[in-house]
Amino acid sequence: MTGLPRRGFLTGALGGAALLALAACGDGGGGGSETGASAGTSASPAARPLEFTDDRGKKISLPAAPTRVVAQSASAAALWDFGFQVIAVFGPSKRPDGSRDPEVGAVDIAKVESLGNVWGEFNVEKYASLQPELLVTGMYNSGELWYVPEKALSQVETLAPTVGVQLSGRPLTTTIEKYAELAAALGADLDAPAVADAKTRFEAATKELERITAEKKDIKVSVVSASPETLYVTYSPDHPDLTYFKEHGLTLSEPDKPGEGGFWEPLSWENADKYPADVILYDARTQAMTPEQMRAKPTWAGLPAVKAGQIYPWHAAERYSYLGYAQVLEELNANLAKARKIV
Repeated sequence: MTGLPRRGFLTGALGGAALLALAACGDGGGGGSETGASAGTSASPAARPLEFTDDRGKKISLPAAPTRVVAQSASAAALWDFGFQVIAVFGPSKRPDGSRDPEVGAVDIAKVESLGNVWGEFNVEKYASLQPELLVTGMYNSGELWYVPEKALSQVETLAPTVGVQLSGRPLTTTIEKYAELAAALGADLDAPAVADAKTRFEAATKELERITAEKKDIKVSVVSASPETLYVTYSPDHPDLTYFKEHGLTLSEPDKPGEGGFWEPLSWENADKYPADVILYDARTQAMTPEQMRAKPTWAGLPAVKAGQIYPWHAAERYSYLGYAQVLEELNANLAKARKIV
């Protein structure tokens, strides 16, 4: 990706280049603390062939469903929740202190290999040594495989077929269902009790969001991510999760249009008060500034929501599964339930 694509600030910006300005979550509602549908039980190798068309329109046809699958962290987490376990991941899986990165969800990081933990890292030699049969990752820009370095792409694609799942520009549930379809094609049982329970939980949390937002129609919410130089305010049409929240009643204080590259309006810290809000959701990923770090910015510390303590995590790269977003919605509901009107 170039410029400030998909959550422009989403991945490498805080690490150095503003490549992805911050890619995708923090603790709490992210699913790192809960077990996915497949934890402890690998999907049985399927005797039937694999036939799957990804979101590039690319058809993958293999004589047998692969078992040696490598995936970007959030894709691995989604597949894991639907009942299929990967053998390796690339992208955030461990924090600097060695603890699990929430982006990897319920994936057993002691069990899977890691090909790289940050944007730009992808150990092609290690990937080849795993004898992969399939690689899976998301796409924010159409056709661009997230976290697969462009310089390594041709080599990666000679080693195994690749699957790209579109993450932006369509409804949240469409992407969740695409991962479910892929997991099923790989041999997972979508009728497993854990998978069914997760969907029920997601639907219940959605109804609860509707109830809370109906009661608190006057509460305005701003969603942000931050670097030392810039405060990024989300433009919800480019974020399927925020679009979903709005569709179910959340009132956002946000830009009418994003900056170049989409996803955000970048603001100087002097303009941190441009979008008044009763509640602020902050990017909880390790790439982003923490609330403690942001408090050093006087214009942030002076915001009504910050002074009132009404700032809560936003899980910007949650895995696209019913379990992942059930947890996100439950946390959001709990935080909105205690919020009060202040602006």
